[in-house]
Amino acid sequence: MTRMRAVDAIALILAKEGATQAFGVPGAAINPLYSAMRAHGGIRHVLARHVEAASHMAEGFSRVGGGRIGVCIGTSGPGGTDMVTGMYSASADSVPILCLTGQAAVPMLHKEEFQAVDIAAVAAPVTKMAVTVLEAAQVPGTMAKAFQLMRSGRPGPVLVDLPLDVQVTVIEFDIDAYQPLPVERPAMSAYQAERILDMLDASRHPLLICGGGVISAEAADDMVALAEYLGVPVVSTLMGWGAVPDDHRLAQGLVGIQTSQRYANATFLESDLVIGIGNRWASRHTGDLDTYRGQRRFVHVDIEPTQVGRVFPPDFWSVSDAGAALRTLLQAARQRYSAPLERYGSWVQECQERKRTLLRRTHFDEVPMKPQRVYEEMCRAFGPETRYVTTIGLSQIAAAQMLHVYRPRHWVNASQASPLGWTLPAAIGASVADPSTPVVALSGDYDFQFLIEELAVAAQLQIPYVHVVVNNAYLGLIRQAQRAFDMDYQVQLSFVNINAPQTRGYGVDHVGVVEALGCRAVRAHTPEELAQALSSARQTALRDQVPVVVEAVLERVTNVSMGTSLDAVNEFEPLAHDPAADAPLAVALGPEPGAVSQT
Repeated sequence: MTRMRAVDAIALILAKEGATQAFGVPGAAINPLYSAMRAHGGIRHVLARHVEAASHMAEGFSRVGGGRIGVCIGTSGPGGTDMVTGMYSASADSVPILCLTGQAAVPMLHKEEFQAVDIAAVAAPVTKMAVTVLEAAQVPGTMAKAFQLMRSGRPGPVLVDLPLDVQVTVIEFDIDAYQPLPVERPAMSAYQAERILDMLDASRHPLLICGGGVISAEAADDMVALAEYLGVPVVSTLMGWGAVPDDHRLAQGLVGIQTSQRYANATFLESDLVIGIGNRWASRHTGDLDTYRGQRRFVHVDIEPTQVGRVFPPDFWSVSDAGAALRTLLQAARQRYSAPLERYGSWVQECQERKRTLLRRTHFDEVPMKPQRVYEEMCRAFGPETRYVTTIGLSQIAAAQMLHVYRPRHWVNASQASPLGWTLPAAIGASVADPSTPVVALSGDYDFQFLIEELAVAAQLQIPYVHVVVNNAYLGLIRQAQRAFDMDYQVQLSFVNINAPQTRGYGVDHVGVVEALGCRAVRAHTPEELAQALSSARQTALRDQVPVVVEAVLERVTNVSMGTSLDAVNEFEPLAHDPAADAPLAVALGPEPGAVSQT
């Protein structure tokens, strides 16, 4: 066998496993790995300005799918601790990323060495495996196990911590003899499929829930095929959005107490059987469980056994990969029914009527702008090919209520962990993964400020995308939550900027900062200005090969629809009493300009 340093073996393994895109920040304790990547020549690298941002770039890269696994690299000590938030976010949303960290030499462990921390212990709760490799001969096997774990069962992140002396130790390694380990994915049995169809036959108002597991399994087409054969409406979770195109006749929106549509919640409350595929009954989806469960029967299909019964006991369950389950159910349905079902036609018509009429108003002409008008203009400007990227905030909640998604993995979202600052680096990662698909990121002003320095990365490496920033100079979601405490405390970001009077008391001059970091920016105060800025942003980004930031200056205070249960969502703004005038871009009212139906 060939003799080489352990890090040279790592570079060869990364290439063979197909993980050839890294994001990171070099440091003394990880320089040997960087030297191996440089010598190999086949591992691309994006130099981040912060290691947390590198971890979110890796997430954004992986979330585009297609078997991609983003690699995040950092040095010892703070290099590892900085990426913990990314590991948590990836773990929470079942996203595979490989984190590689440098470490003090083995003899120096437990001696309080400079920038030495037990990162494996720190990362263990938010990874599928976190290990410090103490013997260089174990490096190839550890890497093989890491890739197997990231791909098997519920996907997730892995951390491999590499002491400095282990990295440079010479080992014997033959890359031609190295083989990726088999991936384990459980599958639904024919018996389980038959029992689920028995429950379907006994129902009058069934619903399918499309969860993030459908996206992870690359099973969107299987989801659509099953829904169409059974003639059963589909609602989505935030992580499953896009698997069934929003304009499909069976797509009935997102259910939840925040990121949801009125018609979706109303349809759910009329259902009598709910078949959840690849979902986890998240609290922002279910709200109050007594209301959510009611007298309905539930089926839960999930690849992770410990998810079953975690929130409530279902009436029937199957531990299965979502794609395998959907294909098994479709095969069983074809054998049982011999032709696509039509029995639920009137139920589907009722759902479609709600989809056309139970709408929130988006068309407001006020200045400063209401956020609802921003999302209307985004729907008008960006077609079905758009990949949206966002994290938490009133911006995420309102966007999920009012934007439209037509393709799987075109809603890239930090759903459970939702760290502020995630959007910008994740958008860079998504853009690197698939440069041919237009990326539109969406941030509130606070999310945007968290890791704003990463714009310099996109400018330096010529990564064009569009970033919409809705600016109310507030921690808007926290301010809204503080209403329960009758306070507005430590949530205002506004101040008079003595260097930028054009910000009109909104504080940070985002346009100035963006331009200083080498990108383009435009500030919009009116719906007309916003429409113009959005319509030209993509072309400007492509022309100049840099991100284009469109700042929409909003009214300071807007309360966005939310509540504690599906039947008690508070509506703070006028509803769409005349849908064509009040919500002209609603998906049920017809195709958007330039949009192509995906049904």
